[in-house]
Amino acid sequence: MEYKPQEIERKWKERWRETGVHRAHGKSGKPKYYCLDMFPYPSGNGLHVGHWRGYTISDVWSRYKRLHGYEILHPMGWDAFGLPAENYAIQNGIHPRIATERNIANFKRQLEEIGAMYDWEREVNTTDPSFYRWTQYFFVKMFERGLAYRKKMPINWCPSCKTGLANEEVVEGKCERCGAEVTKREMDQWMLKITAYADRLLDDLDKLDWPEHVKRMQRAWIGRSEGARIRFQLVDHDGEIEVFSTRPDTIYGATYMVLAPEHPLVQSITTPPQRAAVEAYIEEALRKSNIERQVVDKTKTGVFTGAYVQHPLLDRKLPVWIADYVLMDYGTGAIMAVPAHDERDYEFAKQFQLDIIPVVKPLAGETEELYTGDGVMYNSGPLDGQTVAEAKKAAIDLLAQTGHAEAAVTYRLRDWVFARQRYWGEPIPIVHCPKCGAVAVPEDQLPVTLPDVERYEPTGTGESPLAAIPSFVHTTCPKCGGPAERETDTMPQWAGSCWYFLRYADPHNDKAPFSKEAIDYWLPVDMYIGGVEHAVLHLLYSRFYVKFIYDLGLIQFDEPFQRLFTQGMITLNGAKMSKSKGNVVNPDDIIAAYGVDALRMYEMFVGPPEDEAEWSTNGLEGVARFLSRTYRLVSAHAANPSRERPALTKLRHRFVASLTERMEGFRFNTAVSAFMEYVNALSSEAKDGIDRASLETLTVAIAPFAPHLGEEMWSLLGHESSVFDATWPTYDEAWLKDDEVEIAVQVNGRVRTRLTVAADIGQEDAIERAKALPELAEWVEGKEIVKQIYVPGRLVNIVVR
Repeated sequence: MEYKPQEIERKWKERWRETGVHRAHGKSGKPKYYCLDMFPYPSGNGLHVGHWRGYTISDVWSRYKRLHGYEILHPMGWDAFGLPAENYAIQNGIHPRIATERNIANFKRQLEEIGAMYDWEREVNTTDPSFYRWTQYFFVKMFERGLAYRKKMPINWCPSCKTGLANEEVVEGKCERCGAEVTKREMDQWMLKITAYADRLLDDLDKLDWPEHVKRMQRAWIGRSEGARIRFQLVDHDGEIEVFSTRPDTIYGATYMVLAPEHPLVQSITTPPQRAAVEAYIEEALRKSNIERQVVDKTKTGVFTGAYVQHPLLDRKLPVWIADYVLMDYGTGAIMAVPAHDERDYEFAKQFQLDIIPVVKPLAGETEELYTGDGVMYNSGPLDGQTVAEAKKAAIDLLAQTGHAEAAVTYRLRDWVFARQRYWGEPIPIVHCPKCGAVAVPEDQLPVTLPDVERYEPTGTGESPLAAIPSFVHTTCPKCGGPAERETDTMPQWAGSCWYFLRYADPHNDKAPFSKEAIDYWLPVDMYIGGVEHAVLHLLYSRFYVKFIYDLGLIQFDEPFQRLFTQGMITLNGAKMSKSKGNVVNPDDIIAAYGVDALRMYEMFVGPPEDEAEWSTNGLEGVARFLSRTYRLVSAHAANPSRERPALTKLRHRFVASLTERMEGFRFNTAVSAFMEYVNALSSEAKDGIDRASLETLTVAIAPFAPHLGEEMWSLLGHESSVFDATWPTYDEAWLKDDEVEIAVQVNGRVRTRLTVAADIGQEDAIERAKALPELAEWVEGKEIVKQIYVPGRLVNIVVR
């Protein structure tokens, strides 16, 4: 029979829709398995074959687990609020709501083409008020517990997107979304206190089945450091400067202080003669990104404030400088500079001719002016002779006795900037009352819906476009009933994606974000599949939200994703696929030419799923020919299968064993190779017929990869039920053993020939068979045999002299 993929695929898609075969049932009595894709933001460009790879991986795995008897939740939805959707709408002159609806319709059409077992009855959309009602609910809960707060601070400002950005959204000094150079701007901002969860976010990584490189990235971003908070008393000024140092042992080598240009003490301690230079330097520093300021090999710049602090242990005054290599959002925004033992401090001291006092010498060798390794203390009073490790604790104890320090832990992680001065986002459910201050909107008044507007472009003034809508802004205070104003900033795109996976368990609940029964059955997510580009932002934020919701008592788990798999991208001509680069392969064109199943299977065959892979049309054509051959093989024997023969039984058991091992290892590319090897082997036996067990095993096993083909062949084999109601094939270890093995025959340890023997042959018979080989005559005749060795299944060695 001729293989017509487009006809077959259309037929089974319609059948799946009619029967609801992909619907997830929470009360089926089966164990559950929740396999989740990172839901897409629906851009106007649609999906290309690079996107398909991740979606196919998750569907292959979901179908494989279903065949193992699990009730599967495999949902899909839309991350549709935020800068990407709004920027697309602005560029194309279309209202974000209209653009988003169009893009979702196109994405959904393309995702339905994949043939994935999505339960579309559980579809969620972050822009739907019935969804973001609960996004606002979680914000209110954070506000009530002091985890959401407003603060005036210097933030990352994108002049192109005209909004504030979180630190995580700045990549090498540029906006992650548009690539514009990021500047600093002082603004009132809503913040989420993610730092309150820093230790839990760090420690709980150890219990997750995640790729180690992703866990390393999260650990580095959280950046836990142990050390001491040390206070230096200002000279001729009230107050003190506090620093955090991981090297309190070097306190006797501190020769100057450095403040970040933004440090709040700078203005008050700067002396009149230095004021002009300091203000000019601050203005210049604020034009630079944090990345630029942290470049290691750049020439150090700075300005003396004219102020001094008192060394806490010595009769020594230290000058106070400002320099842009110190950042306000790391530590305390101030450092004690020990130029003999820190490279940046050393370069700064050399640049401005400041004192350098070494206090650590190597365990062996000469003392160096700059030394950053381990060693022994000297020039350090009571610390002399101690190792660095010993001196760290001793220095803290010494400083604590005088009230100048205590042990402390700090983090690279900063609180999350959670406001955007844009239109397309969830309104922040806060009312500002002149009497009561910031008041949360009561839960029974949620959602605060996003109003329809004609002008949605960012203002650039630091206010959201919502600020220009009197009917939205003016309201009454929920606490005192007096006149008040609504908050006009909106939430970032991440707000909905932090918890959307919980809503899939119970997406139509209008009384709560989810029911306890549904959440206890389906969650946590068993397998999460997506791109490594989300290794920090999305995954870290989601973990924070889940831990908070756990603390509310709404869920019984505190980590959302038990297992994580990050797929590699598909490239074309060595570059990531991008419409702007003109190197996008449209899946619609591939489907029209080869069918859905060929594209799915090629996406799995192209290389290890975690690695980057290059697109090849030739490879796709080869996979399409293989599927056609498989269909012809099954259809030719389905109506009249042969009896089972030992040769076919052995092939089947070996195939199932090999395939299952590859599936469990997520080696889908070699799994496809196993199919090809098996079909080749069956084809060579086809002249004597193929038995039903072999045909059904091939059909069930290939179904996760090529589900439409699998259904069609299952039907040809006489089944009325779905192939996915079948069971993954099993194997018997007894059939995996070889009847015969080939062994090496050696003389004096050198291979002279090879011999095929029964796998269970005894030592005496193996040696006699080997000695009788004509090829050995010239090596053993006329010589004394001094030793005979047999290693079962491997070799015979005849030792002569």
